[in-house]
Amino acid sequence: PHPLLAEEKIRRLSLRGIAVDLPEPIMQPLPVMAFQEESAPAFAAPVPASNPPQTRDPEEDLLCIAKTFSYLRESGWYWGSITASEAKQHLQKMPEGTFLVRDSTHPSYLFTLSVKTNRGPTNVRIEYADSKFRLDSNYLSKPRILAFPDVVSLIQHYVMSCTMESKTEAPYPPPSPLPPMQKEMAAAAVHLKLIRPLSRKDNIPSLQHLCRLRINKSTANVDQLPLPRRMGDYLKQYPFQL
Repeated sequence: PHPLLAEEKIRRLSLRGIAVDLPEPIMQPLPVMAFQEESAPAFAAPVPASNPPQTRDPEEDLLCIAKTFSYLRESGWYWGSITASEAKQHLQKMPEGTFLVRDSTHPSYLFTLSVKTNRGPTNVRIEYADSKFRLDSNYLSKPRILAFPDVVSLIQHYVMSCTMESKTEAPYPPPSPLPPMQKEMAAAAVHLKLIRPLSRKDNIPSLQHLCRLRINKSTANVDQLPLPRRMGDYLKQYPFQL
């Protein structure tokens, strides 16, 4: 990806509030009850702002996104500007939990996570704001969604969470009958699992990268390893486990 692409998409982030109909299928959040808005007083006096809004430095966003692009290129499971249909074709015959990251076709988003679920391939947009990345969600649940400094950290968090859940998984009791509304919500829900990334066939990981992943899985303190400086710098270029 060219740096100008990142800069152009940063300018488009202001369009986040505009509804755009695109052919890309996206997992929809579960429906929630509309909340009541409080009516404002008829003659409310304007309250002066105590703290003026802080202006962000565009260079900070560029550096953050450039770092994310660098990590994604090193990962081997970033597929660039493929379409949703192409991602579906690659994931269709893969086991559940296989995923990849690609460029989003929506102008307000940089990346999209495509993953094979128990109902087939689906897509979840990755939102960027204030130098942080998070999975797209509805307005009410957004404050509870974790944010990360880069996309690889975000993906690794959910992969590790799924790994921990599978280790502690126990047999579930038979489900109790649900009211009609809850049945409809349960039918619309898709249990999202991230287990293994799908690497590009034209970007097979090198032996160096595979060794780096193994070392990262063994220790988080690379600085304490008795390694040459050049090798230590190589490990720090990609401090992830997948």
